[in-house]
Amino acid sequence: MTTLTKTEETPAPNAADPFLSVRDLRVHFSTEDGVVKAVNGLSFDLERGKTLGIVGESGSGKSVTNLSILGLHNPQSTTVSGEILLDGQDLTDVSGRQLEALRGNKMAMIFQDALTALSPYYTVGRQISEPYMKHTGASKKEARARAIEMLGKVGIPDPKNRVDDYPHQFSGGMRQRAMIAMSLVCNPELLIADEPTTALDVTVQAQILDLLKDLQQEFGSAIILITHDLGVVANFVDDLLVMYAGRAVERGSVREVLKQPQHPYTWGLLSSMPRLSSNVGEQLQPIPGSPPSLLNPPSGCAFHPRCAYAELVDGGLCTHERPLLPDGRGAACHLPADRKQQVFIEKIQPRLG
Repeated sequence: MTTLTKTEETPAPNAADPFLSVRDLRVHFSTEDGVVKAVNGLSFDLERGKTLGIVGESGSGKSVTNLSILGLHNPQSTTVSGEILLDGQDLTDVSGRQLEALRGNKMAMIFQDALTALSPYYTVGRQISEPYMKHTGASKKEARARAIEMLGKVGIPDPKNRVDDYPHQFSGGMRQRAMIAMSLVCNPELLIADEPTTALDVTVQAQILDLLKDLQQEFGSAIILITHDLGVVANFVDDLLVMYAGRAVERGSVREVLKQPQHPYTWGLLSSMPRLSSNVGEQLQPIPGSPPSLLNPPSGCAFHPRCAYAELVDGGLCTHERPLLPDGRGAACHLPADRKQQVFIEKIQPRLG
């Protein structure tokens, strides 16, 4: 057997290259009814120490995208194509054993429901220390000390005693903190947080996000935050990617996307959010209709059946030609720039305040 050197196997990444680069990612599931195109041509970059927010309704492809980065899809029923370059290494072209070595070590994930993600049969300390022993070769004593240290870092009181507790003995917020400790125990360079504040009250949500930000500054991790709540990302992420029907429909800095959104779907998401400045009794503005079936998505722009502004595009372009997402800041929308600006100023901006 020929052994490849590191240089031959994976060229050294350029210092200017993004830490994570996803190119034309497609994740298709084979089902009895046909092929579900859960992610269908997604590209984005993420630099070290930065946070990318991915937002969209349920079924838009957010979680599927990030599970594919970690290599957690069933290869028997899933086809993954495109490139996922992590520090120059293509994760779509490595073995299961190599991915297993990277998971928990170089990249890790915080799942949205800590109660189901943590095993009820083992203590919290054991679940934190085991990946540390596996990836670092540390002894049980060293791993236990590391688990206590991490519980302290994430704000668990009296970590020396709580390390031997089981998940059911922790509150919802404390379980989420324990999940974060488990994810960060090996100092991963990429952290994926899949709706980490779901089912937590507003005060605990803010504490969890502040904790992630503090730990990011300490460890220098790149973070992907998956959420359906644009309010959560406003003060947390650097850049924002809006997904719909398995594709990115808008991207830019979080300030640009929230202050000057360019896609009708993003307008809908922002308009459906409750605001403190709203009048009592004022109704929210939901997006009409339902997300499309990914077994048979609409032709052209996937959002056009729900879009109130498709009729403003000449020639029915929205129904038969898919708009492309420009490089950098922009939106995949056929609506001309002048009409888009007019609609935003007259109808959308007054809702956003």
